[in-house]
Amino acid sequence: MKKLKTVFGILLSAYLIMAGLLFIYQGNLLYHPSVEISHTFHTQKFTHDNETLNVIVINAGMDNAIIYFGGNAEAVVGNAIHFFRAFSDQTVYLTNYRGFGGSTGVPKEAALYKDAEYIFDKVSSQHQKVSIIGRSLGTGVATFVASSREVDKLVLVTPYDSILHIAQDQFPIFPLSILLTHQFNSVDRVNNIKAQTLVILAENDLVIPEKYSTELIKAFPVDQVKVETIANSNHNNLVSKDKYLSLLSRFLHN
Repeated sequence: MKKLKTVFGILLSAYLIMAGLLFIYQGNLLYHPSVEISHTFHTQKFTHDNETLNVIVINAGMDNAIIYFGGNAEAVVGNAIHFFRAFSDQTVYLTNYRGFGGSTGVPKEAALYKDAEYIFDKVSSQHQKVSIIGRSLGTGVATFVASSREVDKLVLVTPYDSILHIAQDQFPIFPLSILLTHQFNSVDRVNNIKAQTLVILAENDLVIPEKYSTELIKAFPVDQVKVETIANSNHNNLVSKDKYLSLLSRFLHN
């Protein structure tokens, strides 16, 4: 019995240590900030909550605009030349989150939401209509803004229903609903989204498996959402496929 108690104590201690490490380092697991990359496009600096956010602006001065929120390790400037060509008639704002691409601060869920709303409000005051594209992690930011602001159109690229859902499946023995402070519960916001929505999926997505995207899609009214899957693509190379820009351009120009 004494040995059993000793083993139980060791296992409990190990469990608590692992739970503590998950709680402390969850931000490191979720966010992988990109460094600032030199480029020739204009960068507009937004100051919010004592932080400076670098937002790359393409095709300035157009009537309508697009705001782009990228993935958890994405250098958003990589989209610049492609969006410059695809959206020559729209101003595009590529958002570097806190800690990404030369922006100051540390990325946290609540902060990303507040920054995104602030940028949207500034952008919408200068344009007639504003659409949003969110990719991967950025779909959580995009759905948040679309649920609280009047967005013209919404594009979600490889989205998820909830980071909490994904994490809980990966670490089923831990109470992540308590431990996880970065939950990105997109599915809970769908009822407040009024914009017509395009969802783009990768056929072979191993980062965000299809079931998590499907749960989000099912939450939308059928007549509000259109779903497209790009064949022979995965989570990372999807954006290099010709069909990707074609889908974006067709949807956001209609």
